[in-house]
Amino acid sequence: MGRKFLAALGGAVLALSLAACSGEGAGGGGDTGGKDATDLTIGVSMPTQTSERWIADGNSVKEKLAAKGYQVNLQYAGDDIPTQSQQIDQMITQGADVLIVAAIDGTALSGQLQAAAEAKIPVISYDRLILDSPNVDFYVSFDNYKVGVAQATALLVGLGLKTKDDAKGPATGPFHIEIFAGSLDDNNAQYFFNGAMDTLKPFIDDKSLVVKSGQTRIEQAATLRWQQETAQKRMEDLLTSSYNDGTQVDGVLSPYDGISRGIITALQNAGYGTAGKKIPVVTGQDAEIASVKLINDGVQGSTVFKDTRLLAEQAVIAAEAFLQEKQPQANDTTTYDNKVKVVPSYLLPVETVYKEDIQAKLVDSGYWTAEEVAAGRAKG
Repeated sequence: MGRKFLAALGGAVLALSLAACSGEGAGGGGDTGGKDATDLTIGVSMPTQTSERWIADGNSVKEKLAAKGYQVNLQYAGDDIPTQSQQIDQMITQGADVLIVAAIDGTALSGQLQAAAEAKIPVISYDRLILDSPNVDFYVSFDNYKVGVAQATALLVGLGLKTKDDAKGPATGPFHIEIFAGSLDDNNAQYFFNGAMDTLKPFIDDKSLVVKSGQTRIEQAATLRWQQETAQKRMEDLLTSSYNDGTQVDGVLSPYDGISRGIITALQNAGYGTAGKKIPVVTGQDAEIASVKLINDGVQGSTVFKDTRLLAEQAVIAAEAFLQEKQPQANDTTTYDNKVKVVPSYLLPVETVYKEDIQAKLVDSGYWTAEEVAAGRAKG
């Protein structure tokens, strides 16, 4: 199957829209000629519906593509690698013109990507870099190392070792902390972990921070599939094994809001959050509504906000560029090596959200409503 061409889509309008909200984009727009958008199909493969973040991503990508007239084949894989492989195989055989893929396991899709390349179907790796394949054409994501830096900084701010303007804080410690990481089959987990640990290392070295369990390697801290229940169980085990002498946990580095909620549940079940045993500082990521409520209630300390609406827009821009037989515009061509090639990337900025930032960063921007924050769940 040859690559098809899309009809004129008013690219200038899209470019102006994105410039207003996120600066220069990944390319796209312009007069392309050829087939109408309604004759083109974009396959969108998302990893799971157990995380509200991935539901929001899938819906946002689909809505933005459908609004431009494309046919969209959106599939969720239920955190099952064979299911995702089969879904992508189907997208290829059914004649998808572009694939947008957020992989469950970044190492498991080489065969599918080879088939896509043979069919001349461009592949956009969405937020999670696909590894071990030369057939990843573009990557759209956030600056994942900086996500880790932001999470570690939020932990330090919450403990009082630093201030929000990056100055030395009033506290001296020592503080007892534990460290959680994401799933080892997700390439982003390493970037998050490296950014965080590079930021925390000076404080661990000078004993301002003490990891009482001694578990500071990513292999020890990893949480398979980012599962909340897995994180809760590990936190329970850490409390039993390392904090049975009366020492209290002061802070927990968590890379994702679902993991954070598991950690918090374990802590609350152990009596944290009651009189004389305050809830530790717990970080997070993705601004999931349940965690935003916890932040608003003073339970979770912070979250890193990655505006998935902007990420979806960049995926659409990149898809359109490929349909025009152009290379999408990258703003990073050196960082993301998938072990076969350095994948040209478009990286978006991230923001840390503390309680005092919820109104300005999440509500005023339309990401969540005040009612959703108060309820801790999305409408509809």
